[in-house]
Amino acid sequence: MEKIKIGITCGDINSISLEVILKSLSKEMILDHIIPVLYGNIKIVSYHKNIVNLENLSLYVLNPGEKPKAGRINVVNVWQDQVTLNLGKPSVEGGKYALMALDAALEDFKNQQIDALVTGPIHKYSMKLAGFEYKGHTDYLSAKMGSKNQLMMMVSDKLKMGLVCDHVPLKEVSGLITKERVLKCIQIMEQSLIKDFGYEKPAIAVLGLNPHAGEEGILGSEEEDFIRPAIIESKKNGVFVSGPYAADGFFGSGHFSKFHGILAMYHDQGLIPFKTLNFSEGVNYTAGLPIIRTSPDHGTAFDLAGKNESDFRSMFHAILMARNIVATRKGYHEMRQNPLKKKPKLSEESSE
Repeated sequence: MEKIKIGITCGDINSISLEVILKSLSKEMILDHIIPVLYGNIKIVSYHKNIVNLENLSLYVLNPGEKPKAGRINVVNVWQDQVTLNLGKPSVEGGKYALMALDAALEDFKNQQIDALVTGPIHKYSMKLAGFEYKGHTDYLSAKMGSKNQLMMMVSDKLKMGLVCDHVPLKEVSGLITKERVLKCIQIMEQSLIKDFGYEKPAIAVLGLNPHAGEEGILGSEEEDFIRPAIIESKKNGVFVSGPYAADGFFGSGHFSKFHGILAMYHDQGLIPFKTLNFSEGVNYTAGLPIIRTSPDHGTAFDLAGKNESDFRSMFHAILMARNIVATRKGYHEMRQNPLKKKPKLSEESSE
């Protein structure tokens, strides 16, 4: 079987992004499972390689469009500019070259040079300085690929958490909670849990928006007006979904462990419990896109840039998860084409 080609973007060159990428790629098992393709610049990558004391890590340089080599850590030389690093600080350069690497990876995906994408962390202010008009990777990828049905998920062995509203100011969340939006997010999550993570009949929990899930309308009406109707309609469509649950009791009691997927209404409602339980190993996954895209669950961590102190485990899991989702999707499509073929039993370890 041909190894899966995983594209990895350099992220912000002044951050910990290349540090965690190189630490992940230095693990011996990586080349046994994937063909890594790192998008950036060989001089910048080599600079970070020296910071993390990986002098023996061999890099194979490619020009844009060249076919990656198996058994090598491929580095696509996206730009030829002479760049002065300014570690630990947002800058135009940090945004500019992160975007160039991302666009080069997307071009290779269109040309079937890579099978999936892992994005290094970017800094929103650096991207803004460089003229980037999107909130982040998810919005940009959705626009570039013409997709309107995507869902930000945070994924680990313990939790698979989706967000109805992701990077949205809290004061705007209530106005964005509609039956249609919640219903769509439930549908995307169910399909992702089936196709991407191998659950034949996933159980999904939906959280309420207000304290105590609205207390029958006393503490807010969103649950009764929008969230519960979306759950009821999803059940009629055959989805195994329940809720809305009050978030504090749901996590405090451990009830979350009974579900394959959990749908939170807004960013911190989902990410605080997720990162409390999984900070070093969680992965950001964008469900519903034509391209498989993962990333670590942390940001640029400018305060650690250049110090060789960052934890690479989330990036490492993001790379392996991208590989596993490619394999799981392939198995799903093969089974659809040949329904009589017995479906392989997937454990949590094999799906992560």
